[in-house]
Amino acid sequence: MKKLFSIFFIALFAFASAQDKDSKETANRFFYELTFKPKKDSAKLEKVMSVLDIVKDRSIYRDYTVIAQDSILKIQLEMMQKSGVFKDLSKSIRMPKFSEKIVKTYPDMKIQYIERIASGFSPLAIGYNETIKFDWKISNEKEKIGAYNAQKATVEFGGKKWTAWFSSDLPFQDGPYKFSGLPGLIVKIEDEGKNYSWVLQGNKKIPNWEELSYMEKVSNMSLKVTDMPREKFEKTFNDFKKDPFATARPMMTQEIMSKTIPGMDGTIGDMMKKQEKMYKDFFNANDNPIEPPYEKLKVGKVEKVGKAD
Repeated sequence: MKKLFSIFFIALFAFASAQDKDSKETANRFFYELTFKPKKDSAKLEKVMSVLDIVKDRSIYRDYTVIAQDSILKIQLEMMQKSGVFKDLSKSIRMPKFSEKIVKTYPDMKIQYIERIASGFSPLAIGYNETIKFDWKISNEKEKIGAYNAQKATVEFGGKKWTAWFSSDLPFQDGPYKFSGLPGLIVKIEDEGKNYSWVLQGNKKIPNWEELSYMEKVSNMSLKVTDMPREKFEKTFNDFKKDPFATARPMMTQEIMSKTIPGMDGTIGDMMKKQEKMYKDFFNANDNPIEPPYEKLKVGKVEKVGKAD
């Protein structure tokens, strides 16, 4: 039963990111409000806070939702550990809008794109590597974006035309998502169709920064990334999205599926169905990706994205 407790606890946080080795550094954290159109044929827009953490040798971009709830989840988990009673945390937490983590290494700005899937009952981080040569066109046009003096630049990426505003007041040649390479931090960037728009909302220093959150540590999600060519990565991840429990289901006997966990409504089988629905709802919520699948990427002014080093 203890093992089953761990299985479903891990499942709740399968979208979180992790690294294999903890590090305690000082990070510059930049908060970007991302406004996006989740459905291609809808005018409805959604918003989420994302963060770009910049440390000495790299930056990490991800959805801020799970990180922001870390202290609350820590309290709830400690209460569960003391009582020995499982609690369905999905009832009290907000799930992120985006599951990817993007790591850029300095100074070469190589990109590692990471997602997490399930391998049996264990989380597995998979990723692909690429180097993108953004052919920025910097104009003389300047504008005040928030508190920063910014300058305009344009680029083509992922089949879209993008307009960015960067500030040399922030001496980082980086930005949200995969964007980088301007002489200053990107404080705003959006595509021509306004499908995706990031705007810098603030920043702060994080002393003793660690890439792993508390919940990731206790969930034993500190795994190495299995790198693969982008085409294989997308196939592997798409297979997971179609059937999130494909590798775990053969291990679940009818006897196990009919058992209950103290504090949980229904059986383990019910919990699996709920988790599966959570996954599918998450993945089906957005059919308007930032960039197209590997096979549809075009060679333009940007080096073909997805070409692994």
